[in-house]
Amino acid sequence: MAKLRTRKHKVVLNRSAGGDAGIVFMLVILGAFMFLPMLYVVMQSLKPLDELWMFPPRFYVVKPTFKNFKDLFTLMNDSWVPFSRYIFNTVFISVVGTAGHLFFASLAAYAFAKIKFPGGKFMFTTIRTSLMFHATVTSLVNFIVMSWFGWVDTYAAVIIPGFASTLGLYLMKQFMDTNVSGAVLESSRLDGASELKTFWVIAMPMVKPAWLTLIIYRFKDLWNEGASIYIHSEQLKTFNYAIQQIMAGGIKRAGASAASTVVMMMVPILVFIISQSNIIETMGSSGMKD
Repeated sequence: MAKLRTRKHKVVLNRSAGGDAGIVFMLVILGAFMFLPMLYVVMQSLKPLDELWMFPPRFYVVKPTFKNFKDLFTLMNDSWVPFSRYIFNTVFISVVGTAGHLFFASLAAYAFAKIKFPGGKFMFTTIRTSLMFHATVTSLVNFIVMSWFGWVDTYAAVIIPGFASTLGLYLMKQFMDTNVSGAVLESSRLDGASELKTFWVIAMPMVKPAWLTLIIYRFKDLWNEGASIYIHSEQLKTFNYAIQQIMAGGIKRAGASAASTVVMMMVPILVFIISQSNIIETMGSSGMKD
C-alpha cells in the first residue's frame, strides 16, 4: 500500500495592519464614550452660574472659571466645624474600614475555602443569601445592635459594619477556591507553618488581584458614606455629609455643588487607577495549578 503523505501545517494567526487599526479605533471610541460622564462633571464645575442654568444645556464651557471651587472652600471654612475635621473623618473611616474589611473578609474566606469544619457550607449559604438584602432592610436591626453595644454616635458605628460586608467575603472565597493551590498550603503546613502564617505568607500573595479589588470597592463605598443614621454629632460626620448640606442650599450654590462633585470623585478614581495597575500586573501570574 502506498504511504499517505501527511503535512504538518503550523497555524499562524496574523492580523492585517487594517485589522489592528480597526481594533485600536474601536477601543479609542469606547474609551472616549466611557470617559464622557467624567468630562461632563469637570466641565460643569468650571461653568459660571449663567452657563450652568443655560437652556438647552451645553456640554462644553465657554468661559471657564475656578470661582466654584473658591466658593466651595469658602462655604466649608465658614461652617462651625472646621473643614479639616470633615476630611479627617472621611479619610479615617475609609482607611480603617477598608483595612479591617480586607483582613476579616480574607481570613473568613480562607477558612470557608480551604478549611473543612462542621456547618461551613450552611454558614456560607447564609452569607450568600444575605447578598439579596439591601442595607435599608437591615438598618433597624443594625441600629438596635449598635445601641446595645453603645456604638451610636461613634466612629465604630460606621467602621465596624464596614468590616463585615458579605460581598467582599463572597468574592474573596470564590477567588481562593480557584486560585489558591491546596498542595502548596499542605506543603506549608508540613514544613511547620501555623495556619495563620500559611494564610498570610502563602495564600494572600496568591490572591493579590482579589484583595486589590476589595480595596477599590470598600474604599469607594466608605468614601461616599453620607449622613449615617448612627452618627449625630457634627464633629464625627464625613465630608460627603458636608457636601450634601452645601448642595441643599439652593440655586445660588449650584456652582459650589458642581465643584464638590469633582472633589468627591477624584480620590476614588485615583485609588482605582493605582490599584488597577497592580491588578493587571499580577493577574497573569497569581494563579497556580496543583
